[in-house]
Amino acid sequence: MHPELNNKKIINAWTMYDWANSVFSLTIATAIFPPYYEAMSKKAAIAMGSSVDGPYYLQLLGHPILSSALYSYCLSFSFLLVTLLTPLLSGIADARGNKKTFLKFFCYMGSSACVLMYFFTDSTLYYGLALFIISLVGFAGSIVYYNAFLPEITTEDQFDRVSAKGFSLGYFGSVLLLIFDLILIMKPEWFFPVQSKAQHLLVLSPSLTLEEAWTQAKGYYEGIASRLAFVSVGVWWAGWAQIPFKHLPNGKTISKKLVNPLARGFEELKKVWHEINKNNKHSHIKRYLIGSFFISMGVQTVMYVATLFGSQELHLKTSQLIGTVLIIQLIAIAGAWIFSRISERIGNIYTLIIMISIWILICAIAYNITTATAFYGLAAIVGFVMGGIQSLFRSTYAKIIPDETPNHASYFSFYDVCEKLAIVVGTFSYGFLLQLTGNMRASILALALFFIIGLIFIARIKNFKTLHP
Repeated sequence: MHPELNNKKIINAWTMYDWANSVFSLTIATAIFPPYYEAMSKKAAIAMGSSVDGPYYLQLLGHPILSSALYSYCLSFSFLLVTLLTPLLSGIADARGNKKTFLKFFCYMGSSACVLMYFFTDSTLYYGLALFIISLVGFAGSIVYYNAFLPEITTEDQFDRVSAKGFSLGYFGSVLLLIFDLILIMKPEWFFPVQSKAQHLLVLSPSLTLEEAWTQAKGYYEGIASRLAFVSVGVWWAGWAQIPFKHLPNGKTISKKLVNPLARGFEELKKVWHEINKNNKHSHIKRYLIGSFFISMGVQTVMYVATLFGSQELHLKTSQLIGTVLIIQLIAIAGAWIFSRISERIGNIYTLIIMISIWILICAIAYNITTATAFYGLAAIVGFVMGGIQSLFRSTYAKIIPDETPNHASYFSFYDVCEKLAIVVGTFSYGFLLQLTGNMRASILALALFFIIGLIFIARIKNFKTLHP
C-alpha cells in the first residue's frame, strides 16, 4: 500500500537520511580524509624515493603518479563503479518496489568501510584508498534510492521545501559530528595519554627536548584521532539511518516479473532516453540533464578537492582546513533555505542561473587567490551556493519528470548516472591536468569552463510552467 503523500512522519523520516549520511561527504570526503591522505601519501612517497620537499610520487601499476592526482583518480573510479552499478539495480528496485532494500545495502557497505578505515596508515596506503573507494560507492549508491523516494512521499508543490529541509538537516548534523571530531584531533591530550607518551619518548630518546617529545606524542595521537573520526562517521551513518529504514515504505511496485533482471536497468535507462529524445515536449529535460551534467562536473569536483587546494597551494594546516569546511557547512544551511525561497518567487531556472553565475565568479577568484584570509572569504561564498544548488537541482528534476510515468527510480537513476558520469569526467580531468602541469590552478580554469557550458544549457530552458513563477 503506497503511503499518503505529504505524510509528515514519513517526510521527517526521509530527511533523516540526509542527517545520517551527510557526515560522510563532510567529515571523510571533504574535511578529514583528504589532509590525512596527503600526510600518509607523503610518508609513503618519501619511502618510495620521492624528495622530502616533493613533489610526491606514488607507484601505481608500475607508473609514477602524483599523490594528489591519484586521489582524484580514485574519486573518478569510485563514481564510475556507481555509474555501472546503478542501472543494474534501479530497474529491479522499481519493478519489485524494494528501494529501501538497496538503500540499506549501500548504506551498510559504505558505513562498514568507514569503520575499517581505522586501520589506514602510511604502511597500508592502498588498503586505505580501497576502503575510500568502497565507502564512496556506498554513499553515492544509496543517494540514488534516497532521491527516488522524493516524488513518492510528497506532492510537487512541496519538492523544493522538502528537498531543502533534507539538505539543511544533513548540513547541521554533519557539522555537529565534525565539531566533535575536530576537538578530538586538535586536542588529543583531552582524550589520550599524550603526556605519558611524551615521557616514554624521552626515555627512549634522551636527545629529544621536552617540546619535541610532546609534539611527537601529540602527532601520534592526532593520527589515531583522525582514524577514530572515520569510525565515528560509520557509526553515525548506520545508526541514524535506522529511522528512515523503519518508517520509509519500500516504494511503488511496477511489476513482479523480471525476465532479465541484470538487463532491466539498462533497458529502463534506454527507455527513459527514448522518452526524452523522441518527444519534443520533453526537450527541456534534455537541456536540463546536459546543463546539470556540466554543473555537476564543477560543483562535485570542488567539493572533493577543495581541501587539497588549500593544503597544497596555500599550505594551510589541517585545523584551518576543517575550520574552512565548517564555514562552508554552516553558511550552506542558510543558503539552501534562502535559495528555496527565491525559487518560489522567481522560479527554479532563474534561481539556478543566478547560482551558476556565482560559481563562475568563484572559479575566477580561486585562480588568483594567494592568502588564507581570501580563502576563508571564498569558502563563505562557496557555502552560500553549495547547499542551494544541490537542493534545487534535485527538486527541479523531480518537477520535470513526466507526470504520467510510474518509474521514478528509473528517471532518478538516469539523472544520477548523468551526475556520476559528470563527477568521473570532472575529477579525472582535474587529476589529469594536475598530473600534466603539476599546478592545481590550471585545473580551476577547466572548472570555470564546465560552469559556463552548463549555464548556456540551463538558460535555454523556457516556457515550462512548473519551473517559472
